[in-house]
Amino acid sequence: MQENEVFVLADRALQRVVNQIKPEQWGMEMPPSFARRGGAMVTLRELITYHAYDDAWVPDMLAGKTMDEAGKTKFDGDLLGENPIENFGKIVETACAAAQDLDNLERTVHCSFGDFTAREYLWQINSFRALRAHDIAEVIGVDSRLPGDLVQGIWDEVSPHAEEWRAIGVYGPAVEVPADADLQARLLGITGRQP
Repeated sequence: MQENEVFVLADRALQRVVNQIKPEQWGMEMPPSFARRGGAMVTLRELITYHAYDDAWVPDMLAGKTMDEAGKTKFDGDLLGENPIENFGKIVETACAAAQDLDNLERTVHCSFGDFTAREYLWQINSFRALRAHDIAEVIGVDSRLPGDLVQGIWDEVSPHAEEWRAIGVYGPAVEVPADADLQARLLGITGRQP
């Protein structure tokens, strides 16, 4: 499966979870594992706002635009507004359309922290979205099973690099799972999550 196809599956999985957030849950404080760098706690709305912001950049990034060309402050402000589920869904659909239209995975993507191929950029963001879909679902009390094809796609991207990413702090210590565990349990374990 191509990285842009995995992106679409991951982004839509996150959207399915966001679609299940109840009105009274938006202001809830997230567990410490969701804290920002430096330990600042976040609410569920702040977390989803961050994902909306991250997703809003995907079309410009995949088009090869620099942040200056796109406009550094283009997505500043409240992207969720009065209808957070609907507005998040629109951002996801725009990002997914850009990923589906991507015709060159070797195109240069200009991130704020360096230049990468589109393939490498997607590697960086795919597992983040998929695993966040799982983690947020657990917190808000909805089904945290990810689609099988998404789990396979993320496993294929993550498993060869899990130890190097763990060494730089992307993942916590691996969690041991039974030898006969399903692929989602193995994915969660290798990324430091309790299946």
